[in-house]
Amino acid sequence: MPERPRRPQRSATRPTDRGRRGDPARLAAYTLLRAVDDGAYANLELPHVLRRNRIDGRDAAFATELAFGTIRWQGLYDRFIALAANRPVERLDPGVRDTLRLGAHQLFGMRVPEHAAADQTVALARQVNGAGAAGLVNAVMRRLSERSREAWVATVVTETDPVTALAVRESHPEWLVRALRQALLGHGTSTAESVGDDLARLVEVDNEAPKVSLVARPGLATVDELVDGGAEPSALSRVGAVLPQGDPSSLPGVRDGRAAVQDEGSQLVALALAAASTSVSGSAAGRWLDLCAGPGGKAGLLAGLAAEAGADLVANEVSPHRADLVRQSLRAATAAARRVGRTVEVRTGDGRLIGEDEPAAYERVLVDAPCTGLGALRRRPEARWRRQPADLAELGPLQRDLLASALDATALGGVVGYATCSPHLSETTFVVRDTVKRRDDVEIVDARPLFTATDGLPIPELGEGPFVQLWPHVHGTDGMFFALLRKVVPGAPRDSRR
Repeated sequence: MPERPRRPQRSATRPTDRGRRGDPARLAAYTLLRAVDDGAYANLELPHVLRRNRIDGRDAAFATELAFGTIRWQGLYDRFIALAANRPVERLDPGVRDTLRLGAHQLFGMRVPEHAAADQTVALARQVNGAGAAGLVNAVMRRLSERSREAWVATVVTETDPVTALAVRESHPEWLVRALRQALLGHGTSTAESVGDDLARLVEVDNEAPKVSLVARPGLATVDELVDGGAEPSALSRVGAVLPQGDPSSLPGVRDGRAAVQDEGSQLVALALAAASTSVSGSAAGRWLDLCAGPGGKAGLLAGLAAEAGADLVANEVSPHRADLVRQSLRAATAAARRVGRTVEVRTGDGRLIGEDEPAAYERVLVDAPCTGLGALRRRPEARWRRQPADLAELGPLQRDLLASALDATALGGVVGYATCSPHLSETTFVVRDTVKRRDDVEIVDARPLFTATDGLPIPELGEGPFVQLWPHVHGTDGMFFALLRKVVPGAPRDSRR
């Protein structure tokens, strides 16, 4: 039998007597949504919003869950709201639309009582949208509360194609879900028989709040120090830890730059590049380059690994602002390297020109290429709505140019690590294979043996090789891709170039 409409819990307070101001946590969430609508990145803007509104502790956790959850689920909620408002959401004022999305998430995605969700959403509307809009918000919230989430989903998911229905149900753009399906197959993670279940699990995990992963930068901090501060050792990264709860900035190591918040997948990429074998001699030996270093996370880990190996690091970033962020992130590592006779240098420059300006000058080069970020949708919830298929056409030439420049800057016997925080085939295997086909001085190295867990054992399910693809639903990391290329004598026969 179809589910009967449930009787909504009515607020005991008349609409005209309800609060005229939203509480600070909900106001902070609304402020963040409006900033994101104006182009801000949620994960970067959130600390500023919380600080300006003097929100911390449980209120900060509530505001974060409310804002990030709302952004993740807004595609599905917009379908609910359109029916409840009896108009397309595009016809709603953008501010009112965000208020209603926040209200919908309190009803359907959080443990907020219905009456509190309605009262607080109407109060927020009075404060930020005006008294007239509050009446509309009150009416829509009442209609939304008449059905359960399951009943609303059954109403709005009318598509028969399974991929389209999954996209609607899990609040992802359809093009993105189809691209993820192709990536699962293309990287050898799924078969034709398993891809449906694997895809469903992947997009479900995209909607889960990620754990807080920390890195203890070598020579500056230890995992034991992070554990003493309440973290747990990472099972994947020997320099990593996971913070089950609390504010990472409360840890002394994070505050002073000896440790940092960094996804375990990013840690594994830097560790793999540092562990790869090389045969470089001369002035290029012991010189490492992070070609696209901003905002400095991987460079911070590479700086410590380079110092351990007796090497120097150059961190290059094209954006002056992001280069400043790299300098700030590497301040402690720069001082530590100096104490052991090594150098860490931050430069501002176009990575596409380094190969020409400094040919064969480096032993190891990391290309953490600009990409769509489709592997980090848990941490960057707005990316799923902001990115478009056209972005791939714009990023592809840049990615190829950066990889080619990195190869030119690498000495004979040296290695280049190409990484993206995206599993999309157009940003990963296509870029690498297209670049290698155009050269006779490069071979692809199987990167999988370089990805070992904390216990030293191989990390499973990395793909068919020679590339590595990490997945949120398999490894619990961002969807990092990694390819390892070695500079060889031009024209030498190499099976791995096929």
